Amino acid sequence: MSFPPIFTIDLNFQNMPGTIAAYLIPHKTGGILVETGPGSTLPALLSGLKQHGLSPAQITDVLLTHIHLDHGGAAGWWAKQGARIHVHPSGAPHLINPEKLLNSARRIYGDQMQALWGDFLPVPEAQLHPIQDGETISLDGLSIKAFHVPGHATHHIAYILADACFAGDIGGIRVFNQPFISLPMPPPDLDLSQWRQSILRLQALRPSRIVPTHFGVFEDAEWHLAKELATLDEITEWIEANLPRQMSVDGLRIAFACFETERMQRASLNPAAIEAHHVANPTYMSADGIQRYWKKLHPAPASG
Repeated sequence: MSFPPIFTIDLNFQNMPGTIAAYLIPHKTGGILVETGPGSTLPALLSGLKQHGLSPAQITDVLLTHIHLDHGGAAGWWAKQGARIHVHPSGAPHLINPEKLLNSARRIYGDQMQALWGDFLPVPEAQLHPIQDGETISLDGLSIKAFHVPGHATHHIAYILADACFAGDIGGIRVFNQPFISLPMPPPDLDLSQWRQSILRLQALRPSRIVPTHFGVFEDAEWHLAKELATLDEITEWIEANLPRQMSVDGLRIAFACFETERMQRASLNPAAIEAHHVANPTYMSADGIQRYWKKLHPAPASG
């Protein structure tokens, strides 16, 4: 059986190959993009499309797994070129008016904001398609089904095209075809219980290929999802053992960085893979997400 081709376009984020991808799915009259990457990587994306003989005007649709800047930061630019933008209903308002999203990001990245992420343009409401859970999108002979899969973000979607699952961040991070998966766990939406249910849901769909945004098309979806589930369990166990100690923000960041370093060392990752994981998934961001998640689960008792 032949399946629609999927082409990986390396966005070379911060001059680091293998960290953020956009995926091109050609069709009869042009192409579909899964993810846009940030505005800062548009030149790399346009160069990749040119290599496949496509101009920006030939991209008819963009499928976003979620609206974080490294996944959908350039969606507004593509809308200006005429593309229809598909997104989770909860993410749509933030694309129409991204000010709240951008203000939150500025508090984190400060004066590095523009260099890291570039421009984030609004998307006209008329060009947005909020996708419902289980909805099938028919695009020029292609049939793509969307599944809401929270855990990394409440507004996260996975897309199934034939045998392939475009998993965004809910599929974890795996670089350079190494047998190691890390989980991006930034605030504010991290929910490990929901993440577990989302992995189980993807397993039940039985894809043969899995396509995380970080990074690549992998032919071993069954192994990948099982490994990711084991990783989630390992991280959950670490959280339950360490968070009751009420560490400071800096203390938790250091402790979690040490934990992830030990996991990478046990997996014998090469230096390039370790660096790519750090670029795609900074441990301090996950530590901050873990702390916020723990406080939601264990709120401080009311005084008085």
